[in-house]
Amino acid sequence: MKTLRVNEYDMAYLDIGKGSPIVCIHGSLNDFRAWNGVLGPLSANNRLIAPSMRHYFPEHWNGEGGQFRMDQHIDDAIAFIEDLGLGPVNLIGHSRGGHISFRVGLERPDLISKLVLAEPGGTLEDDLMPEETSNLSEGAGSRAHVTRSSERIAAGDLEGGLRAFIDGINGPGSWEKLPLADRQMREDNAYTLLAQTNEGRRPYSKADAEALSPPTLFVGGADTTGLLPIVLRALAAHAPNAETAIIPNAGHSMFRQQPRAFCDVVLPFLKR
Repeated sequence: MKTLRVNEYDMAYLDIGKGSPIVCIHGSLNDFRAWNGVLGPLSANNRLIAPSMRHYFPEHWNGEGGQFRMDQHIDDAIAFIEDLGLGPVNLIGHSRGGHISFRVGLERPDLISKLVLAEPGGTLEDDLMPEETSNLSEGAGSRAHVTRSSERIAAGDLEGGLRAFIDGINGPGSWEKLPLADRQMREDNAYTLLAQTNEGRRPYSKADAEALSPPTLFVGGADTTGLLPIVLRALAAHAPNAETAIIPNAGHSMFRQQPRAFCDVVLPFLKR
């Protein structure tokens, strides 16, 4: 593990392999350990760099004070890539990290060679939201889903809040099926969910999607339900240089559930 001073914060990161740089941005309740299952394939012929975002493990944050805002994390990601001094990088973002990566692609396309967005988290403006799906505002991937889970954590029911969050995205019983290491990672980052409820995340608009200029691969899990696949399809339909790949027999954590299949679609895209 290395650290890099970014915007007056020491960002911890993994740095493995040699070759074209790939920067991986993790999602909610995750950190640089999220990418363990794909470290080998992604770093075999590339330099893989996976930071933990501000206030995530190895920091043990209690959810109070600090600077846990979406705009701060976007600024941190931009500064991190700049400070690496490697020139344009291939940027992979998952879930909340997909939202961060999307915004980096909008604000600083000069920093990105290619972009991979694995079910980017967030909501849609009305100009992107299909009318028949408007009832998903309370479902998996929504702000209400995060709020329900964080309220249980704030009340002292840490495992109950984490179970509600994971089961809400991946289906009932998903928390119990997680390997112990994955559960520990969520527990280490549980209090970040308290701040995520008011992080100031902007909805995606049609203008946002149409302005995304880097070549972009949107990756989804075939079994994902709720708002996440709707967001993916809406963004992919309007981004000008977009491709889509759906991983069979996988849900939202597709790169952990089907690591070989994930790498089999991502690596050829990055090499082209």
